[in-house]
This record gives sequence, C-alpha cells and structure tokens, in this order.
Amino acid sequence: MSTNQTSDTTMLTTDGIEHDVLYRKVTARLITLFFLCYFAAYLDRINIGLAKLQMLDALGFSDSIYGLGAGLFFAGYIAFEIPSNLILEKVGAKLWISRVMITWGVLSGATMLVKTPTQFYILRFLLGVAEAGFVPGVLLYLSQWFPYERRARIVALFMIGIPISSLIGNPVSGWLMNTMNGFHGLGGWQWLFLLEALPSVALGLFVLWWLPNSIQKTSWLSNEEKRTLIANLDDDSTTERLTLLRHVFVDRRLWTLGLVDVCIMIGVYATSFWLPSILHDTGVRDPFEIGLWMAVPNAAAVVSMLVCGRSSDRLRERRWHMAVPCLVAGIGLFLVAATSQTTLSTVFLFSLINAGAAATIPVIWTLPPTFLKGTGAAAGIALITSLANLGGFIGTYLLGVLRDEFHSQRIGLYGFGLCMFLGCGLALSYPLCRSNRVTSHDTV
Repeated sequence: MSTNQTSDTTMLTTDGIEHDVLYRKVTARLITLFFLCYFAAYLDRINIGLAKLQMLDALGFSDSIYGLGAGLFFAGYIAFEIPSNLILEKVGAKLWISRVMITWGVLSGATMLVKTPTQFYILRFLLGVAEAGFVPGVLLYLSQWFPYERRARIVALFMIGIPISSLIGNPVSGWLMNTMNGFHGLGGWQWLFLLEALPSVALGLFVLWWLPNSIQKTSWLSNEEKRTLIANLDDDSTTERLTLLRHVFVDRRLWTLGLVDVCIMIGVYATSFWLPSILHDTGVRDPFEIGLWMAVPNAAAVVSMLVCGRSSDRLRERRWHMAVPCLVAGIGLFLVAATSQTTLSTVFLFSLINAGAAATIPVIWTLPPTFLKGTGAAAGIALITSLANLGGFIGTYLLGVLRDEFHSQRIGLYGFGLCMFLGCGLALSYPLCRSNRVTSHDTV
C-alpha cells in the first residue's frame, strides 16, 4: 500500500482545497438542478403508461396503437440524438438544455388534445425529437466537471430521476386522473398531460439563469476552485482519445456499451410502460392504487443505482457492476413470464427487474469519457443513448403487438429476459483495461 497518498476524503489540491468539500459544492449546484430536470423529463415521458388506463377507452385505441405511439417517441429521439448533442457542443449547455426542456414540455401538454391515432403518433414522435439531446447533453456536461473516479456516483444521483419520477409521479398521476376526471369536461388523462408538462417549461426557463456553460464561466467558484476542478479532470496522456466522428462510429467499445444499454432500457421500459397494465390484469383497477404499487419497484431502483454507483467507484470496477445487475433483471423477467402472478408477486419480481436494470445505468456512463473527447464525446455519448432508446422502442411496440396477438405479454417478457442475459454477456466482454482503471488518486 502506498504511504504517500491520502484518501479521497482528505486529499488536498495544490491550492489547499479539499476535494470532497469542493465536489459537494458543485454537486449541490449542478446535480440538484439536473435531477429535477430529469425528474420532469421522465415524468412527461412515462405518464403515458398510466394515462393509457383511461385514454384507450376514451379514444378507442388498441394496445397496438398505444404501443406504436409510445414507441414512436424513441424513433424521434434516436433520429435527432446525435445532431442535438453536436449543436449543444457548439452553442453551449445553458441555451440548448433550456430549449430542449421548454419544447418537450409544450409538446407533452399538447397530448391532451389528441383525438386520432395519427395525431397521437405525430405528437409522440415530435416529443422524442424535442427531448433528444437532453440526457447525452447532461452526461457530456458532467464529464467536463467530474473526474473518472467520482463519475458513477454522480451519474447515479442524476439518473435516479428515472425511478423517483415513477416513485412519486405514479401515485400523483393516479390521484390526478381520479380527481380531475370530468373537471371542465376534460378526462383525467388530459389533465394529467397538461399539469405534468408545466414543471418542464418552468425548469427550462430556470436553466437559462442558473446553469454555467463551463467551469471557466462559473460565477460561484473562486479561481483556485476552478483550477482545481480542471486539474482533476481526466488527462491521461497515455490514453488516446477519439475526437473525430469517423473514428467514433467504428469503435468497438462504444458499440458494446450501446448494446448493453439497449438491453438495460428494455428492462427499464418494461416496468415504466407496461407494469400498470400488468397490475391491472392482476385485479388492481384504481389508477391511484396502481400508482402506489408501482412506487415499490421504483424505490428499489433508487437504492440499487446509488449503491451500485458508489460501489463501482469505490472498487474502481465496472464490468461486474454492469453484468450482475443485468443477470438479476433477466432472472426476474423469466420468473414473471413463467409463473402465474398475484399483485404481490408481480410487484416483488418487478422490483428485482427494475433494480437490476437501473443499477447498471450509472456504471455505463463512467466509461465513454475515458476514450472519447470533444466532438467525439458529443457524438459517441449521443450514439449510445440513441441505441438505448432503440431498446425502448422495441420494448414498447413489440409488447403491445404481442399482447394484441396472444392476449398475453408472456412471450414478450421472455424475450426481454433474454435481452438482459445478452446484456450481461456484453458487459463482461468489455475490455478489462478500460473498465478497471486505477488512477493516480487511488490508494494501491
């Protein structure tokens, strides 16, 4: 063990600034805002799952129409992910993230006006176009503030907006649908889209005032703190980083991470979009009660993301922290598909599925900045999220078709389980030297 190095909690920079104190300050300013933004984004993305319980009957839509409409969100997202992130790199995070949030809020609220399948398809596609670039943009931005050895826990704090939006949002959404149904002649599902769009627009305006474009342009940091943050960023001269687009698109590491993310998001969206319907099939009819039951799998995901992110950073290990959660989620999906479920057993198994799929997410995002930089990082991170959302499209549309065809989601769940097992294998195939890097800040 080295005797001339200190731990992360006591390490001082050359300016005498303690690392943890400084990073807590940055985290409080940036991650709190991004968490709230992602909470609002994901709520607008997945409230369609609860709205479905009233919307389909009100509009006469089938499960296939719903599945295609829900999935077309991802088509728009995938198509514009990379261009959006490249624009963000040019114009700055503040302006572009604000634009993203305001436009997706307006479009999400407009879903209340849908009358026909075509209108539903168009709005869901445009919602994906509007939101494209938010997640990869934030991930790119965070990689310019936090070093490798802190990145998994920081991404976890941002990404828990996914399960917390469901944890809090589903009961609130169910309550809104029940309480507001028929108010001023509008259905509860219409009020749901309108009221849950407002926070996104408000936060988009707030970003313009609060968010700095870079460390150098930050008003709430001293010059010494700015130098410390910049010095701590990854700058491994022995590692060649990809900066050109033509190199990014043929890099095996990037495609491996992207395909792992595809598998993971299939598991995540199986819970977000289809668990309300599966709970309904077990005999739970009240939207508010369904929202309460859905809080349990999402609470499990919050815990698993935070624990896995911290453990991965502490051990400087990435591959097994991706592979094992995928395996757990795959087993859960197989058990759901293979056995007859009560409400309690469904909630328990989906807690395993959601916890396993979600735990892997923050770990994945520690790796792209280790071999991507500049334009390469903007395009590469966007490509990975595009592939991930391809998994979301497959999961939502395919399960809708299979439910209509076989009057059961069992076959689809088996397929999703196989995808999670594939994700486990892909995670273990990631190059060891990149996934278990020891930095100069480590005690060895």
